[in-house]
Amino acid sequence: MLYDKDIREPLFSFLEETYGKTRIIEEKIMGGSRADIVMVTDDSLYGIEIKSDADRYVRLAGQVKDYNRFFDYNIIAVGSSHAMHVEEHVPDFWGIITIDEVDGRPDFYILRRPKENPHIIYEDKLSLLWRPELQHIVYRNLKHKYDTLSKKEVIKRITDQLDYDSIRKEISTELFERDYNTILDTINKYRVEKENKKPRRKKKAGKNSALVSIGGKVLKKPNLRVSHIVKTRKKKL
Repeated sequence: MLYDKDIREPLFSFLEETYGKTRIIEEKIMGGSRADIVMVTDDSLYGIEIKSDADRYVRLAGQVKDYNRFFDYNIIAVGSSHAMHVEEHVPDFWGIITIDEVDGRPDFYILRRPKENPHIIYEDKLSLLWRPELQHIVYRNLKHKYDTLSKKEVIKRITDQLDYDSIRKEISTELFERDYNTILDTINKYRVEKENKKPRRKKKAGKNSALVSIGGKVLKKPNLRVSHIVKTRKKKL
């Protein structure tokens, strides 16, 4: 039997081969749920839920509602025991990837490609960005800076003044450029200079800290429930 931990890394490689340039963010809080994988492409966010043969559908109905609020496309990747009846548990615009075990390794098959999510809430998708990232979008596209407005108010200004095609590309740009090793310093600088607030204190990296590979050097950072992975399609020789 394949478990979640056996599936993730091979699934990342499969997504890379299927979609080309991507960035993978793991365990992202959205609404009342946690997305197993958020895949960033040039103009879209894909929410991907993994249900291995060891998992059940107990929380899936609530997860589907949250995924539909935040992501342009949604996919469920399921073990072979779920393959025959997974369509009963997700909307018809969700993509389905089935996972079989071949020689002890996962083998992926696209049972159904995802269609664009008709229920996405643009404000919720923008809320996945941090305040400084929203401000980057404002600086590039709007006449006013809105430095003193709340995050919610800035999001409203963006949705009122930009078309969604532009918003989609801007969100992807920010998530591709996000650096989890420096983001706390960036947020603190913004809090002090723009919001007149105290900087947040850095937490010490504990036993559960994530390891990040950068330029061949492994660094330890606080566990932010994300992976710092940028996937790009390999050039054909």
